[in-house]
Amino acid sequence: QVQLVESGGGLVQAGGSLRLSCAASGSIFRINAMGWYRQAPGKQRELVARTTSGGSTNYADSVQGRFIISRDYDKNTVYLQMNSLKPEDTADYYCNVGVFPLEGRPLTSWGQGTQVTVSP
Repeated sequence: QVQLVESGGGLVQAGGSLRLSCAASGSIFRINAMGWYRQAPGKQRELVARTTSGGSTNYADSVQGRFIISRDYDKNTVYLQMNSLKPEDTADYYCNVGVFPLEGRPLTSWGQGTQVTVSP
């Protein structure tokens, strides 16, 4: 069993910043990639940013230069620093973590989601 706990969402004005956190715990041998996805009302879930176990990162074009993904390997935590937020960033944000558990096959876990609302 792997648990993901997200925090940091909320309401912010356009141009503002928020920082999301996602902490993984449970039966973890090693964590592979960690990432953030978002889903706006009426739209499909999309990748926002992702970081591999080696530290490589990739971003959606829409957030490139504004968002920064980082991770704390000791705390099994991934962060998403969101700057210069725009109303179109409004969505539910989900963390996604690839895990090699202590027993069993590799798996992918999703967080419960945290809401981000950006007002004009």
